[in-house]
Amino acid sequence: MATANDIGTFIVRTPEIRGGRPRIAGTGVTVRRVVGWYKLGRSPEEIVDRFRHLSLAQVFAALTYYQANREEIDADLAAEKAEADRLEQEYLSKRALSGDSSLSR
Repeated sequence: MATANDIGTFIVRTPEIRGGRPRIAGTGVTVRRVVGWYKLGRSPEEIVDRFRHLSLAQVFAALTYYQANREEIDADLAAEKAEADRLEQEYLSKRALSGDSSLSR
């Protein structure tokens, strides 16, 4: 007989790992990362195929956590995007000041 898994054990938070963000237990994969892949159009099965150390149950647990805590994860994703945009603009500004426009848009 198969052993039942307690769904409450799939997602954990540890202050010193990934800044305390919710992540899949036993991994460094955050819920926001799984949600990001999902929002890019990857199915849960495709996420598992690409990241073989994750099980389908873990991916669904992350997506379930997201559905139950959408505001928290969306705010985290928005903050990550804002920081990436800020860093890109900083980089492009430095390139423009140095006279190298080969990488600017």
